[in-house]
Amino acid sequence: MSKVGIWVRSILIPILTGILISLIIAPYMDYGTLIQPSFAPPGFLFPVVWTVLYLLMGISDGILRSNGLNTRQTDFIYYLQLFFNALWSIIFFVLKWRLVAFVWIIALLILIIIMIVRFYHRNHVASLLQIPYLLWVTFASFLNFTIYLLNR
Repeated sequence: MSKVGIWVRSILIPILTGILISLIIAPYMDYGTLIQPSFAPPGFLFPVVWTVLYLLMGISDGILRSNGLNTRQTDFIYYLQLFFNALWSIIFFVLKWRLVAFVWIIALLILIIIMIVRFYHRNHVASLLQIPYLLWVTFASFLNFTIYLLNR
């Protein structure tokens, strides 16, 4: 595959995953009706943040792939965390299993940390581009748990 093809694929996979999940959860979106903590961001901010984060994921993947630095391990952890990321939204919004979603997002955090470490061994920039994702999901974990507590 050409370098352009690698970059297009790397960026499109997380972006399209985000779009697909948005379409799946849209009819079930109840964020605005939930009792929220004072630190909860407005709903309009989530698609903006997630678009940036998915773009950064794709760029990280593109850096590894376009330079031949990806391995089975980096590919596995990358796609596994993307799968956990996508399923969290379904668990939280469609199934409305807020406590299960919290446990799931903690697993996602662990996967993100593993991904960052594995990427770091291959390319420092690719790993550092994932720090905003780690920070956001850490924040989202607190938000998830607080929403669970407030809406039991």
